[in-house]
Amino acid sequence: EFTARLVGAHTRDVEDALARLRIDSRVASTRTRALSAGQRRRTALASLVVRRAQLWLLDEPHAGLDAAARDELDVILLEATSSGATVLYTTHETDRPGRAVPRTLLLAGGVVASDSPRQS
Repeated sequence: EFTARLVGAHTRDVEDALARLRIDSRVASTRTRALSAGQRRRTALASLVVRRAQLWLLDEPHAGLDAAARDELDVILLEATSSGATVLYTTHETDRPGRAVPRTLLLAGGVVASDSPRQS
């Protein structure tokens, strides 16, 4: 709710984001430092959803999430890019990036080894 007030979002937006990322009200009212890594990651992602951020910079966003949350995150990232947001994230998972973003770069030894749009 703090983030919602800062960006002028409605309480309903917060509730929707929390529900999408399966964050219960008990977790939502807990101090961040008391949350697990997965819970912290989910609450951070929920704040991006509530803010309707235009730039998402994420480091290993799927780490610490279960399979259902990973799939939901892919949907959220696709929705963000479809609405005009720029999403840039790093990952070591070679099977997942193409599902969530329109373009992927593969780096090997600090050099771009592959640059491809998502296959339809």
